[in-house]
Amino acid sequence: MATEIERKFLVKNDAWKKQATGKLYRQGYIATKDSITTVRIRIAGEQAFMTIKGKTEGIGRAEFEYEIPLEDAQTMLDTLCDRPLVEKVRYKLQIDDLVWEIDEFLGENEGLIMAEVELKDENQTVNLPDWVGDEVSHDARYYNVNLAKNPYRNWKST
Repeated sequence: MATEIERKFLVKNDAWKKQATGKLYRQGYIATKDSITTVRIRIAGEQAFMTIKGKTEGIGRAEFEYEIPLEDAQTMLDTLCDRPLVEKVRYKLQIDDLVWEIDEFLGENEGLIMAEVELKDENQTVNLPDWVGDEVSHDARYYNVNLAKNPYRNWKST
């Protein structure tokens, strides 16, 4: 079983941007019987994936990801996924031995910029770059699945 362990942070400035390259992501979520399991369909550039995630415990959770045909993903986004879709440009930046993913959200979540870093274990030490702001790892509002249900532009205050 694969386990995803990640920390999420708000981004406080764009000092990171000159060093990173971005790729457009479009993703949607298929409703499940419970609110614990997440089924995500994602198109990242010219590749597509189906991801199933389990319950978050701490900052980790079970994750299973499979590449799927691009045409199938497009059809699923158009016909099976809840609205709105989550759209963003994802930038990747290598710092020390970690890859930071910075998401600049578009559409219904425009104005939100978040950085996340995947870890090997929950206690791994992370040197935070100076452009990293408040940690939001435990704030469920910032989970992408919840940004699809309650987009950032609808929030009264952050």
